[in-house]
Amino acid sequence: MSRALALAGPEGSGGAAGIPPETPLLGLPLIRRTVLAARRAGFSTVTVVGATPAVRSALEGAPAAFAEQPPPGAVVIPATRVVTVRDLEALASGAADGGVRVDSRPDIRRAERHLLSSLVKDTEGFMSRHFERKISLAVSRLLAGTSVTPNAMTLVSIAIGLAGSAFFLRSTASSEMIGALLFLLHSILDGCDGELARLKFQESRWGGLLDFWGDNVVHAAVFSAMAVGWSRKVDEAWPLALGALAVLGTFASAYFIYRRTMGPRKAEGPLYTSVAAEGETRLSRVADALSRRDFIYLVLILSAFGKAHWFLLLAAVGAPAFFLVLTVIASGERRRRPA
Repeated sequence: MSRALALAGPEGSGGAAGIPPETPLLGLPLIRRTVLAARRAGFSTVTVVGATPAVRSALEGAPAAFAEQPPPGAVVIPATRVVTVRDLEALASGAADGGVRVDSRPDIRRAERHLLSSLVKDTEGFMSRHFERKISLAVSRLLAGTSVTPNAMTLVSIAIGLAGSAFFLRSTASSEMIGALLFLLHSILDGCDGELARLKFQESRWGGLLDFWGDNVVHAAVFSAMAVGWSRKVDEAWPLALGALAVLGTFASAYFIYRRTMGPRKAEGPLYTSVAAEGETRLSRVADALSRRDFIYLVLILSAFGKAHWFLLLAAVGAPAFFLVLTVIASGERRRRPA
């Protein structure tokens, strides 16, 4: 049930050290970030108590009301407490105060770490969680206070991936290694668009679709380049058939997922979370795990020996097989529906 939230502080100051609520934090004033997160978490109203002119300016255009006292029954937290959407959802359910209260300059860094750590998804692949996210979060931290948009980062990531695919046209260790490293860089920077979108509250359906289809275009370009490079190396046409299977399987799976889980418009929440449209199953969990991009590290290893095209054999079998798995999951969901 939606509840009212009140942000209160001693005349708008931020505690003993005087850190004001309008202090910038990862691209947004601290109090504006809390107001936006509260509305995203389902609070019906957010009231700022004792707002100074600086606080009112920081909240211009934000969905916040101003008062001298908290509304009756409102959940009250300090105006300088940095909370995530998840913290506020727990608070609305009766949990104790979460987040980080910013009372001094060292607290700002702790608050940044708290916000950044909340961007790591529970469904991350092993290498994504333990390696790629560390780099992408550092990049997003640097970009949060700039005018760089999430969609701009998506386009940069796609461009790097497409540039990397061209290096697979030559089946040499040096060329493939450059391609694999650019492919990996594409994957790392691809995390920044979603991180910036959540940090800046700039999520959009268009951004989600651009990210989803951009990734699949890059994958198809890599498979196509591997096929052409292998075909040139052996002076035969059959590697092109493997490339065609990998590309067709990739786009068939992408379109199937889009139609079932992304096509229907959602009022809120991420555009894509799982291959399953109606509840998780054991098979859908396996499919979700297989859809993670940890396979890039296998491409990297093979490329070090000039054998990246070997991965094309796996993709030519795996991509169509993945599409068949998706159809099995969809069939199972249809059977479980009530008549």
